[in-house]
Amino acid sequence: MLYLRAFLFQLFLIITVIPYAFACILWAPLPLRWRYKLTTGWPRMVIWAAKVILGIRWQIIGKEHLPDGPAVILSKHQSAWETFFFTVHLPRDVCFVYKKELNRIPFFGWGLALLNMIPIDRSKGRDAFEQVVTTGQLRLNEGRWPLLFPEGTRVPPGKRVRYKHGGAALATQCQVPVIPIAHNAGEYWPKGKFLKKPGLITVSIGPLIPTAGRTVNEVNQDVEHWIESEMQRLNPERYELPASQAR
Repeated sequence: MLYLRAFLFQLFLIITVIPYAFACILWAPLPLRWRYKLTTGWPRMVIWAAKVILGIRWQIIGKEHLPDGPAVILSKHQSAWETFFFTVHLPRDVCFVYKKELNRIPFFGWGLALLNMIPIDRSKGRDAFEQVVTTGQLRLNEGRWPLLFPEGTRVPPGKRVRYKHGGAALATQCQVPVIPIAHNAGEYWPKGKFLKKPGLITVSIGPLIPTAGRTVNEVNQDVEHWIESEMQRLNPERYELPASQAR
């Protein structure tokens, strides 16, 4: 049954993304507000199909922490699921910081390129970060929330990697708070796996982390501490020490 569900879901993605990509081209002349609303209809369909076909449900806790003002989102990154989810289930338009090469991907990249997010050229090193700050401030001025994954890549459940400072630096230089988000999407939509498992994904939004008068390192440490502590609460079995280390 898992194989059948996974096949039907993959088929759904293929038969919907191509016509949707051409539709994105048709509404490209529209204002950004409308382009975003229309283009993110496909991620909304993906989240819906994941629920109906795969049995992947979701819940949000901590919505009361979301501000009515500018902020930078720093989130756990375990799967592709959250990249679809955040575009349609947060109260403000989000803009991802991503490598500009993604714009070249047929169909998917076309829609992405039309959303005026924050593509970067990683080959430019320090200049690439300056680009993130400059463009990130513009997006904040537009009322949008920049979203970064401080781990830099999708990390399997229970694993930890060093949190990069880029997101904390962006928030600190723009003098806006950080919205930390933890979730366990990787439990049901594993990285690079064809098979997905039915279950309930919990998206946990933490209290705002202030940046005013603080260093980038302090902010980054607070972000990592809250997210990783919340991950341990969401799935404590993933963090149990072996018997040899528990003594």
